[in-house]
Amino acid sequence: MSEAYDLVVIGAGSAGLTASAFAAQLGLSVALVEKDRLGGDCTWTGCIPSKTLLNIANTVHEVAEAAYLGMDNPQRPQRTQIDLKKVMSRVREAVERVYSREAPDLMESSGIQVIQGEARFIDPHTLAVGDAQLKARRFLIATGARPFIPPIPGLNETGYLTYQTVWDLEELPASLVVMGAGPIGCELAQAFCRLGSRVTLVEGADRILLHDEPEAAQVLAQSLTGEGVDLRLGHMVEGITQNGKGVKVTLGQEELTGDALLVAVGRRPNVDDLGLDRAEVAFGPQGIGVDRRLRTSQKHIYAAGDCAGGHQFTHYAGWQGFMAVRNAFLPGSTRAVLESVPWTTFTDPEVSHAGLTEAEARARFGSALEVSTWPMASVDRAVTAGGGDEPGFIKVVHKKNGTVLGATVVSRRAGEMIHEWTLAIDNGISLGAIAKSIHVYPTYSMGNMQLAAEVQVDRLLSGKMGGLVRWLARLGR
Repeated sequence: MSEAYDLVVIGAGSAGLTASAFAAQLGLSVALVEKDRLGGDCTWTGCIPSKTLLNIANTVHEVAEAAYLGMDNPQRPQRTQIDLKKVMSRVREAVERVYSREAPDLMESSGIQVIQGEARFIDPHTLAVGDAQLKARRFLIATGARPFIPPIPGLNETGYLTYQTVWDLEELPASLVVMGAGPIGCELAQAFCRLGSRVTLVEGADRILLHDEPEAAQVLAQSLTGEGVDLRLGHMVEGITQNGKGVKVTLGQEELTGDALLVAVGRRPNVDDLGLDRAEVAFGPQGIGVDRRLRTSQKHIYAAGDCAGGHQFTHYAGWQGFMAVRNAFLPGSTRAVLESVPWTTFTDPEVSHAGLTEAEARARFGSALEVSTWPMASVDRAVTAGGGDEPGFIKVVHKKNGTVLGATVVSRRAGEMIHEWTLAIDNGISLGAIAKSIHVYPTYSMGNMQLAAEVQVDRLLSGKMGGLVRWLARLGR
């Protein structure tokens, strides 16, 4: 059986779902092929379950802290014993609610034909799914990524967890070793620590969150260790062995033991077993090669999201899925591969970033830039929420004329606050414009305005211009 479409999308994660929906809105005939469940990593094993677990863990933490603040006894009370089976049931409820908006029957009602099965190219113009052969004017590969499992001796013989399998746990591990201190490792380490596990977080580099500003990573590291996470930096895992029902992790001359091991050392694009060689599509360990329009080496085949390498974020994948359809079927073209994409690590405090880091900006602009910071302890909303001891900050890298090049926010609400800086970077909005835009008080985002206003006032009152302004002010008495 052979069928022809305007667009065939392979993979129903963020990129594939967004692309299919937009193509259907354009009136195109669309087939969406998925070998597993619609929704991809984000819905089933990534964003939705992890943020639900974090929310539950944060609630447990806040209850304990609230009890402590209201007690005469200065010693913190013992945490309530957590029933992880019930916690995971709540996580699955959240996943199912999100999935209900992505279910196959809903896609079908939107004019998208959903085809379940493994896809592989027979040639550049034909895709096989089971006994069916699909042809299309355009193809979009959006197969996502999977956990990277490092070649550590003994790991494959050990019952380790990844972000895909950790949701199957029904009992809280008394002790958990987390390997890898990127966003996934830090989020899950803090979550399980707050739920009551003794957590050891192992990282081969000399700090956590390597893609964030060093001072942001330091603030989060201090928060993690302050809560009881045993942070081991600069330690490479050399071997892993089974230790009864748990594991033994070798770090040079030292050994760690735990009831469970979570491997969170990165992800790899899903490009195997797609028949890309038969489609004559160039690919490698980092993913499928694409140009600025997301076209592969075959101009009628596009790739978007994690499988195309680059930044691996749900929001970027969805945006690329939309842009791939725009570039494939509408006149002209728009750049769809970005150098910089905003992100947030949803720990407590959250760590958010947009644009260039300070090091990247200095390498590009040298002395023609400035760095401005504002402590979250000086933001009144943070004071009301945390008693004034919030350790975070806002950091903005900008040109001397106020052009914003990059921003980092470390705060309980950093993921919400970063969007103002993303908008400024993408649209050339200056610090002066942000300073003049009234922000609601008291909010966390007021800190953005305070930083911008301080920069503008300092500039106004510095040098000869400052002297003139002060003279004019005195003249008006």
